[in-house]
Amino acid sequence: MLDLLNLSSRTNINELAATIAADEPLVTAGVIPQLVESLSKLQTKITDASNHQFYKSKTLKTHLLPLTNVAFDKRGKRCITGSYDRTCKVWDVDSGKELLNLEGHKNVVYAVAFNSPFDDKILTGSFDKTARLWSAETGECYNTLWGHTAEVVTVQFNPHSLLVGTSSMDSTAKLYHIATGQEVATLKGHTAAVIALQFSSDGNKMITGSFDHCISVWDTRTARRVGILTGHSEEISNCLFNHDCTLIASSSMDKTAKVWDQRTFASLATIMGHNDEVLDIAFDCKGHRLATASSDATACVWDVQSDFKLLAEMEGHKAEVSKIEQRDCGMQTLGTASRFLRGTQMTFFHAHSVTMEILSSQLPRTTRAESGDNVPSTVYLKFQNSEYDYPPPMSQTSLDHCDESATWK
Repeated sequence: MLDLLNLSSRTNINELAATIAADEPLVTAGVIPQLVESLSKLQTKITDASNHQFYKSKTLKTHLLPLTNVAFDKRGKRCITGSYDRTCKVWDVDSGKELLNLEGHKNVVYAVAFNSPFDDKILTGSFDKTARLWSAETGECYNTLWGHTAEVVTVQFNPHSLLVGTSSMDSTAKLYHIATGQEVATLKGHTAAVIALQFSSDGNKMITGSFDHCISVWDTRTARRVGILTGHSEEISNCLFNHDCTLIASSSMDKTAKVWDQRTFASLATIMGHNDEVLDIAFDCKGHRLATASSDATACVWDVQSDFKLLAEMEGHKAEVSKIEQRDCGMQTLGTASRFLRGTQMTFFHAHSVTMEILSSQLPRTTRAESGDNVPSTVYLKFQNSEYDYPPPMSQTSLDHCDESATWK
């Protein structure tokens, strides 16, 4: 299989086009010149470092109370935000215009998701112990998903948009049918809050991470637990599949991250190097690198394709780095955010039409937050590129007591 994101300045575009044409019957001789042109533009976009800059393009007024989460649609044209003000809002990223205001939850809206790639539905999870399914076009609430007995902290659509998954502080995850809103299964087995959830790319498996120090692997067709990944000595903070679901990564309050074989559930490596809790992880889109964010005020990038060595360490935050994202394979761009903000914080980064989200607000780890709780008041954003250096003025930004969110390009 060809991965066009592996294009480099040494790639022969004509040879690549010929290879694609030989394997794809729909590519006829008449369209090969257009294919070559498109491949050339992609090669330039991936390899050209001259435009790898970020600048502030607009500031958006969002919620009255702090943001909790943000998610983009597939094209990066719309985003949704959850807030302590009990609402979810839909935004036009380019214009900054508020498109929809989704009201109905009785407590903090903590988790939000689009049903990509279709992007016609929105799923929200709330501290009111419910999840809600909405129309992304009209804002109509299709269904309220009942059943959890504590706060719903993660929500996700399966890849086919037939099921949704939720996880909760009640130690369970649940599956619901999108069309009817009816509960399909309750996934029991964890003994503490389930704070992370992700479907595999084919939708047949799901992983959950818990404060019970374990990651569970579930077969969504039978609702049975088919694997338990044990080895962390403290609470799990996140767990993820890589792009082809051959690997699972996990992060923990025990100051480590781990990489697991998805087929055998064996631990392939324990990533040590942080001096405090590892709060978040992110694979790059090829699944070759894993980024980690820590309470020690640093973020690191690790090679998970071969020897699991440290590739880069980002320093400069003055408080814990609570969220990390990798979005653009061509530029190897990394974004981090630290601490909380009393006010709303949402930051978008655009480069070559690739959108990356950096989120500052996270669920407090030690207590269940209610609307109006005090939140630490400083956020630091740091941008790190493993191949290119950004201008010093953009390397770190401090946002204090701000009730706005910013869009950057």
